[in-house]
Amino acid sequence: MTKHNSPVEPIKQPIQQVTSNLWFERLIRLGYAAKGLVYFIVGLFAIQAAIGTGAKTTDTTGALQAIITQPFGRFLLSIVTLGIIGYVLWRLIQAFFDPENRGQLINAKQIARRIGYACSAIGYTGLALTAVKLIMGSRSNDDEPLEDWTIYFLAQPFGRWLVALGGVIVICVGISFLFQAYKAKFRRELKLDEMSYRERTWAVCLGRFGIAARGFVFGIIGIFLVLAAIQVDGSEARGLGGTLAVLAQQPFGSWILGVVALGLIAYGIYSVIQARYRKIANL
Repeated sequence: MTKHNSPVEPIKQPIQQVTSNLWFERLIRLGYAAKGLVYFIVGLFAIQAAIGTGAKTTDTTGALQAIITQPFGRFLLSIVTLGIIGYVLWRLIQAFFDPENRGQLINAKQIARRIGYACSAIGYTGLALTAVKLIMGSRSNDDEPLEDWTIYFLAQPFGRWLVALGGVIVICVGISFLFQAYKAKFRRELKLDEMSYRERTWAVCLGRFGIAARGFVFGIIGIFLVLAAIQVDGSEARGLGGTLAVLAQQPFGSWILGVVALGLIAYGIYSVIQARYRKIANL
């Protein structure tokens, strides 16, 4: 007697594929939430420093250290690390493919965008590795990683020009963030139809304020890199934490730092909104 295949079998593989894609999408969304938590903590420390509570400004590594010191800190940091890994994978997909159908035509804008995605993936890979070290019990280096890398490159042939170029690129990234905040084109990436009017309003306001604050900080980081290249002094370079500390030392520094800190907190909240409402392409 001939054995007939079950009618369920032909759709078994597509169902498994959909399930796999769903879990990967959840991992990406966890990545946006983890990123948001990190920036929220950085902003929280900065606002405390601005109002004079005794706290010091910190960077993303300091945010991870703050997480692990909490009750169940290793467990919480493990979840954050998993999210950061998901975010790295998403950035790599954006760098090498076109999951959001932005256009297959390769032009200068497309190349710049993909290079930006790749650089973002590299940066968050470093953050994920730092998180893994903290989970395993290793102490994080308190030195500025950007300063260490700047000193290394300045010691290389043509290193001065490479550092200057890097500074100019970071300044351009900061300007692009400010432009994004002004144009609010990030709205295209959100499922606005699933939001209420109030939710849309808050999402756009937080996105604009947060992205602008991040762009402002990136611009200053780039300026410090250019100064380090001009003076051939790697100690002039400043990362996120160092830049926030410098802002606090300026005239009206507490006010400036306070506004930037609120912006970073806004960016953290906006990233959490992205975790819920970001359009994720079918992978």
